[in-house]
Amino acid sequence: MAEEPQATTEAPAAPAVAEESKVAEVVVAVAAAEEVVVSEKEAPAAEEGKKEETVEETAAIASLDSFKEESNRVADLQDPEKKALEELKQLVQEALNKHEFTAPPPPPPPPAAEPASAESIEVTKEEEKTQAAAAESFEVATEAPAEAEVKPAEVVEEPRKPEAEVSAATEEPPKAVEEAPMKPAEETPAVAVVEEKAVETIEESAVSVADPGPSSEENPAEEPAPAAVEAEAEVPPPPPEEVSIWGVTLLGDERSDVILLKFLRARDFKVKDALAMLKSAVRWRREFGIEDLLGDADLEAATADFEKAVFMHGVDKEGHPVCYNAFGVFQDKELYAKVFADEEKRQRFLRWRIRFLEKGIRELLDFNPGAVCTMVQVNDLKNSPGFFKREFMQATDKAITILSDNYPEFIARQVVINVPWWYLAFNRMISPFLTQRSKSKFVYAGPSKSAETIFKYIAPEQVPVQYGGLGKDNDADFSTADAVTDVIIKPGAKHTVEIPVCETGVLIWELRVLGWGVNYSAEFVPNAEGEYSVIVSKARKLLATDEPILKNSFKVGEPGKIVLTIDNVSSKKKKLLFRSKTKSTTE
Repeated sequence: MAEEPQATTEAPAAPAVAEESKVAEVVVAVAAAEEVVVSEKEAPAAEEGKKEETVEETAAIASLDSFKEESNRVADLQDPEKKALEELKQLVQEALNKHEFTAPPPPPPPPAAEPASAESIEVTKEEEKTQAAAAESFEVATEAPAEAEVKPAEVVEEPRKPEAEVSAATEEPPKAVEEAPMKPAEETPAVAVVEEKAVETIEESAVSVADPGPSSEENPAEEPAPAAVEAEAEVPPPPPEEVSIWGVTLLGDERSDVILLKFLRARDFKVKDALAMLKSAVRWRREFGIEDLLGDADLEAATADFEKAVFMHGVDKEGHPVCYNAFGVFQDKELYAKVFADEEKRQRFLRWRIRFLEKGIRELLDFNPGAVCTMVQVNDLKNSPGFFKREFMQATDKAITILSDNYPEFIARQVVINVPWWYLAFNRMISPFLTQRSKSKFVYAGPSKSAETIFKYIAPEQVPVQYGGLGKDNDADFSTADAVTDVIIKPGAKHTVEIPVCETGVLIWELRVLGWGVNYSAEFVPNAEGEYSVIVSKARKLLATDEPILKNSFKVGEPGKIVLTIDNVSSKKKKLLFRSKTKSTTE
């Protein structure tokens, strides 16, 4: 019998131990990752093979089935999802009627009282005894005057006179006795006062019971005037508040449904949780000053520095705008200090990052049903400060919290490239804390597979040059509308590209072989028989240190074709990218 209570009290501790073990695993994983990174600089050349295997294992994650974005059309929703959307719309309307979006949030609950110790309990008991004794003495002191008023007849009594005085008094002439008329015995003054007050009190209480006072009907002065009652009844309730988010009102059209679906999906279609998240996001936007942020001239001036780290470029194969996060630029100590040196600078960068996202949402996304309303993120971890820069991690954690709480379901896919070989430890560490839906949005690739992984989701003409594509800003000859052809060249193989020319003008082409390590040549071959070929570019070897893109042109005066020859002299397969177009001589 004595052991049962002990077992009962120890049982709930199991979940806590489990959570502590999880935290311990996380700490160990981070420590292990840091040790691996530190030891990487001193690792012997014999470990290179193991590193490459780990990188390939990391890149293999990219081959997993990735997230498939759901439809934002109401007609495509399942019945429970449609019901949840209608219920959320009703709750939003009620909240708008009550002005709950602009009202301040309810105060936090008071902190739970700490259990009192044995010493404090004893002190409290002593205080209670002292207070009880003081109250008792106060009652006695207040009751004492009443007793003095009630008992004057008993106390006022003349002292007994000696017998000699009594006899002398009785020997007075009987005339005096006869002249004194008989009077009733007089009451003492104290007793009279007490009884008079008692009578007055009884009469007052009797009057108060018998006559409760004039009613509202007998006292027309206190009755509200009929005109005032009608005016009060005719005052209409305040109109519902108007709230918009990302330029779309919360209710009113089809775009509103798309916005509400984002909050519902972020909370697994739990209506009340979605409403609470929506209210919190609206309040945060007001407190953060989003509308004022868009016109901040100081942040506009900082664009040139900050866009080295975060920039938009092109779209993916499904039309989603692509945002690139290049954390490696913070290896520049001057730029790092400019962005993260103190709290004020970190806050400034955070405000710029939110402003950058807001402008991207309003300019690049469309909340109409069936349109593109999400983005793709490409996160480049090459030379990233990572765990080792405290200021960088503080700013990153704060930004992630704000984005996850106030920008739900804006990411269609997360492509993480140039993943270090030690990143698998970190990935395994965070994986248990992510939902299956969130994990399905992530795609990872090591340095050797980064460009190949990006091309799986983004066409080469949409990919910036620094990430293996042909996309360039302010290019006078090509744009993202000019499609790129990609070809795999096997080791030791030779590949030719023939570009037919049917009209006179200037033929322009550009090509790229990732990592180069090939021989290249170009010539023009006329269609007419007996004509000689014209060498456009002599054969030469292109190395990894050469410019990433080769561009050339040829003025064509007769029909024919341009023949490009790429000879892969390396022992690895190569990816070739090329495109061409013909311009008139006037262009």
